[in-house]
Amino acid sequence: MISTQTTTTADIFVPISADLAAVEAKLRQAALENQHPALTSALDHLLASGGKRVRPATALLTARLFDADPGHAVALAAALEMLHTATLVHDDLIDGSLLRRGLPTLNAQWTPGATVLTGDFLFARAAELASETNSVRVMGVFSRTLMVIVNGEINQMFVGRGQASQDAYLERIYAKTASLFAVAAEAAAILGAADERTVAAMRVFGREIGMAFQIVDDILDFSGDQARLGKPVGSDLRQGLFTLPVLRYMAHHPDDANVADLLNGHAGEPERVERVVAAVRNSSAIPEALAEAKAYVARAQAALLVAPANEYRQALADLAEYFVSRNT
Repeated sequence: MISTQTTTTADIFVPISADLAAVEAKLRQAALENQHPALTSALDHLLASGGKRVRPATALLTARLFDADPGHAVALAAALEMLHTATLVHDDLIDGSLLRRGLPTLNAQWTPGATVLTGDFLFARAAELASETNSVRVMGVFSRTLMVIVNGEINQMFVGRGQASQDAYLERIYAKTASLFAVAAEAAAILGAADERTVAAMRVFGREIGMAFQIVDDILDFSGDQARLGKPVGSDLRQGLFTLPVLRYMAHHPDDANVADLLNGHAGEPERVERVVAAVRNSSAIPEALAEAKAYVARAQAALLVAPANEYRQALADLAEYFVSRNT
């Protein structure tokens, strides 16, 4: 495993600070000709809500690692962040979420129709940005990733809620989160003309850090502070989604009546949810889930060893380590 020292994203992103600024500028570029002002306002609102920009950073660090064209790398990174933003717009509408990162969601202010159309517009804008990489292959992996994400959402809507299977959970978080990290690292390696073995290894790196990132998100949904998270604690459980901390708790407490009630369709009952959240917090489930996230990071760092040893590889290793040490 690569030796790392956990730091902040500000430290990790120092080698790509100018690239990230260029991505931010591209995301906020002047609107397309004849674009409705409401779309411009919506995009400004969405970008103002912040976000860690870890997906574009993964792409930019990988692109620098393989000396890809900086302009193409910035276009890819902006496309990934725009795609991520589009998925959040649709996710919030589907889940009925009114807050994200402590700010009102778009659907809290707009009609469902207008929200859907805004998400659609952002998907199209993401595709346009991806086309600026001038790589048909990158466009292909980008498009396939979008299909994986949407298919994952459909699966969650129809069969994912109330499902207490770790295999199903891992499939869900791959589609929801890890697939986008995988394409970030894979596509950037393609832009850098890496050989096929290295491109495959970078895809593994992205997938594994993405799995770790989502597992830690799911841990924080139980152990985090609501003010820091910008959303209610236990929000997934309130929607009937059983994440790894709950699954690990259930493995040790199969007869817990509150969990059984949630499995039987009582996810919307706040008192039951709060009892389960407290039980999970006070059990071994949190450290067990964190250990699993760390195992994903270890596999990611092992995959990274095929890449050239330089400051960008170290920054990617540090980013992976950060994913399992963060508290927001």
